[in-house]
Amino acid sequence: MTTEEKKQWAIQQLISKNAELGRTPKKSDYDGATCSRIKAFLGPWHRALETAGLREIKRKN
Repeated sequence: MTTEEKKQWAIQQLISKNAELGRTPKKSDYDGATCSRIKAFLGPWHRALETAGLREIKRKN
């Protein structure tokens, strides 16, 4: 799996869980291995959610 494929996989995991739950997914909504992979491919949880378009990107002024 390429780096881009890993990122797309992680994004899809977040988007699918969001649709399933009807809310922004939390780390606790995933088993430990899946959560770790998502964070490894996309960074810290808040950044992963931003990358998947599930959280507004916060800009420093």
